[in-house]
Amino acid sequence: MNPSARCKRACAEVPSDYNGGMPSAPSFLARIAREPLSPLRGAIRHWVLHAFPRADSGSLDYDHPHGDPGLFGPDSATWRVHSDFPGMLAGGLAALTLQTLHPLALAGVWDHSNFRGDLVGRLRRTTAFVGGTTYAPRARAEALIEHVRQIHTHITGYGEDGRPYAADDPQLLAWVHVTEACSFLQGYRRYSHVALPPGAADRYYDEVRRIAEALGARNVPACEREVAEYFRRIQPELAFTERSRVVLDLLSQVRLPVPVAGLSRDLFLHAGAALLPDWATRLLGRTSRQQRQAKLAAHALWSIAPMFRAALKDGIASRACLRMDRSPGQLLDWKPADPGLR
Repeated sequence: MNPSARCKRACAEVPSDYNGGMPSAPSFLARIAREPLSPLRGAIRHWVLHAFPRADSGSLDYDHPHGDPGLFGPDSATWRVHSDFPGMLAGGLAALTLQTLHPLALAGVWDHSNFRGDLVGRLRRTTAFVGGTTYAPRARAEALIEHVRQIHTHITGYGEDGRPYAADDPQLLAWVHVTEACSFLQGYRRYSHVALPPGAADRYYDEVRRIAEALGARNVPACEREVAEYFRRIQPELAFTERSRVVLDLLSQVRLPVPVAGLSRDLFLHAGAALLPDWATRLLGRTSRQQRQAKLAAHALWSIAPMFRAALKDGIASRACLRMDRSPGQLLDWKPADPGLR
C-alpha cells in the first residue's frame, strides 16, 4: 500500500462529534493507533513533502559551505524551536490568525497578495523564508532578508479607514515578527514533548529579533516579559473586521495537496487555534464549540507529534547540523548560547 493510501486508511472517514468539524481525539487516535508505526511514518513523510516540497534542486544549499553556522548556529534556541514541524506549522497558522487582527497589516495582504487564488503558495513561501533564515548559510540567509526588504518597498497603500500603510513600516514589521515568534514558541511548548529550560524562551526571543531588525523593525521585544507588554500595548489598535473574517474563511477552506486534505487542514488549524492568547480568542469571537475543537485537536496533534520527528530525520535542520559536524539529535537537548554568534 502506498503512503497516500496508508494516510487515507489512517485518517479518512473519522467520525466527528461536531457535525463535520474536528474529529474527537479518541476516535482519531484509535484510527492512528491501528496503523503499523513504520508505514505511518512513511505516510506522514509523504504528507509533509507533498504539502511543503523541498527545494533540493533550488538555490538554497543547506549542506555547504562546511562549518558555516548561518545566522544562529547549532547551539541556538532558534535551531531547536524551529526544528519541530508540528509546533511550527500549528504556530504558523496561529500567527496568520493573529495577523488578521491588525487592520493596516491586513490591508497590505488584502491589496498586494494573491492569497485568494494561491493561499497554499503563500504559506509555502513563508515557510521557505523562515527555514532559510534559520538554517541556511549566512550569505544565503542574508540574501533572503534583502530580497524581502526589496519587495516591501513596493507594498504601500491605504487602509479601510484611510490611514496610509507601508510594508516596511517598522511598527508593522514588529507586529508580524512578534506574532510569529510568540506562536512558534507556543507551538514548541505545546507539541514538541521537550521541556524548555529556564531562560530558554528569553534566549529565543533575543535571537530571532535580529531577523525582524534586519528587515527594518525597531524596538523589537527581546524577552517574554517584553512580548507580553507589547501585546498589552497594541491591543487597542486591533480589530476583528469583515476582512479578517474573509481571510480566515479562506484559510479554513484551503485544500492542501495531500491525502485527506480537509482532515489534515482542520487538525493543524484547530491545533493552531489552541495556541492563541486568551485576549485573541475573545477578540476573534471564538465560540465554545470552536474552543472545544481546539482542545481536541491539540490533544490529537500532541499524541502523534513524535512520529513527525521520526519521519523527518533528514530535513533542513538535520542537514544544517551535519554542515556543522553536529548530530541532529542534539536539537533535542538545550545547550548554553554560543557568545560568538550573538
